[in-house]
Amino acid sequence: MVGFDDVPSDEQALHALRASSFGAHAAAYAEHRPDYPEAGIRWALGDIERPTVLDLGAGTGKLTEGLLALGASVIAVEPDAEMRSEFVRRFPGITVYPGAAESIPLTDGAVDAVVAGQAFHWFDRDRAFPEIARVLRPGGVFGALWNQDDTEVAWVAGLHRIARTLASLPKVQNLPAVPSHPQFTDFEQDWFPHTQRRSAQSLTATIGTYSHNLVITPQERARVLGAIHDYLRDTPETNRGEFDVPLRTRVIRALRRT
Repeated sequence: MVGFDDVPSDEQALHALRASSFGAHAAAYAEHRPDYPEAGIRWALGDIERPTVLDLGAGTGKLTEGLLALGASVIAVEPDAEMRSEFVRRFPGITVYPGAAESIPLTDGAVDAVVAGQAFHWFDRDRAFPEIARVLRPGGVFGALWNQDDTEVAWVAGLHRIARTLASLPKVQNLPAVPSHPQFTDFEQDWFPHTQRRSAQSLTATIGTYSHNLVITPQERARVLGAIHDYLRDTPETNRGEFDVPLRTRVIRALRRT
């Protein structure tokens, strides 16, 4: 494992550091992070037709793009100013508010659905769930989505071993357990196959946008990303131009109790 002495040893402090690391890299995040599979977004929204949806922790709008393609009306909330600026550049017609899951700047019952793409694991659940329930209409849906590399594929598993840093602590990196909250029905969970078209260079850049690579020193970051690029150039599945990165998209959803 690689890293440096300034990475916080306290997991809570590391979690906070990683959560706040994306803004300075907003343009790279928008360029390199994958979108979400249509089937997974549809499943997250359930039976609601043409809903008004809050994209919570919207980042640069990776999930917003998929919601718009399905005909949803989207409102976005994002705490980081630089991520919001990139969101506005990509979606000038969509309203994006400063705010967070723990303090949502919307009125009660304002939306049919609240969704979070690659963001729910950063929320303070004790404070976020009551806020999410407040802005949802009764019977509205909350859904969270995560893209995850399919490490059952051998070359992807090898890549993950190469890509770890000192900031890759298990509880920060692993997907959270299926949650529960009295204001919501029992959460359902499903998985959806997905892919992202990449090259050795662009996949290295994608991994460079992961928070555990953003909080290490520039020297360690260069060393880790160099090792990743070398691995991809030396691996038969990834050393001949573009290739598909196999992903699995995890989706959880629950309804706001009436």
